[in-house]
Amino acid sequence: MITDNILRSLYKYVKKPYQSQKTWKIVPLLKLPLSSCQKVRLALEEKGIDYTSFHVNPILGKNMDSSFFRMNTSAKLPVFKNGSHIIFDTIETILYIERIAVVSVGNNAFSSEEVIEWMQKIEQWNPKYFTLSHVPNKHRLFVSKFIRKVVIARMAESPDLASAYHCKLKEAYETEEKLKNPDVVKRSKESLVQLLDEVETKLNDTTYIVGDEFTMADATFIPVLARLVLLDLEDEYISCRPNIADYWGLVQQRPTYKKVIGKYFNGWRKNKTLMKTWLSLHVRNFMKRY
Repeated sequence: MITDNILRSLYKYVKKPYQSQKTWKIVPLLKLPLSSCQKVRLALEEKGIDYTSFHVNPILGKNMDSSFFRMNTSAKLPVFKNGSHIIFDTIETILYIERIAVVSVGNNAFSSEEVIEWMQKIEQWNPKYFTLSHVPNKHRLFVSKFIRKVVIARMAESPDLASAYHCKLKEAYETEEKLKNPDVVKRSKESLVQLLDEVETKLNDTTYIVGDEFTMADATFIPVLARLVLLDLEDEYISCRPNIADYWGLVQQRPTYKKVIGKYFNGWRKNKTLMKTWLSLHVRNFMKRY
């Protein structure tokens, strides 16, 4: 029997049996706020693919553990693994999942050129600086300092990876410097607004982004909206766009959304998820367990 470890919190698991005799591995990250991993998991759930997910919390620096870092020295998530085949790119992973669906569940629906174009357009927006700019400086700097300590500790444990770890350390300092530049955050915000406006216009004529059927373009876009809600920016970016507001209400009713995102971030669950991570972070920092 195949078992699938489904995340109950950021670092706890439960087991759930599957009927299928095929399984695929995804090594993702449930990032705070949401990340590309939700895009990949939505694709897996929408396509009905059995998989095993291993969750790595970056706020605790788990993506810097040498066992993971050796596989992906960029430490970026998600990472999709099927046997010896490893994929780091989100769109490439989703398209690969569609090919898996043909073999695994007989789903012959491939993304059209228009869907892929929208996926690429959505992925062009890098939420990193926009997100960090909406995190209080005190909390952001605390996490940043903790992560740097984690990187230094892993560097000491794995000297053969010292060069790659040093790059991540340098990247952490560069991120803090860029956040001091208001133009960096401004460009990120402008890029987001442009994307939302384009989707708003597209939804004038369609139920979903590409037509009246849910596609992988929607799987790619939903976590963008969920991120804005998690940052308490729903009124500023979603509610003021009536088409996107209706769309957001619609997609939240999908079982896949409830399983991948709503289960951890809707209502009181958001506070529970965030509190567990924050508590774990402070305990590890107090005990110097980097």
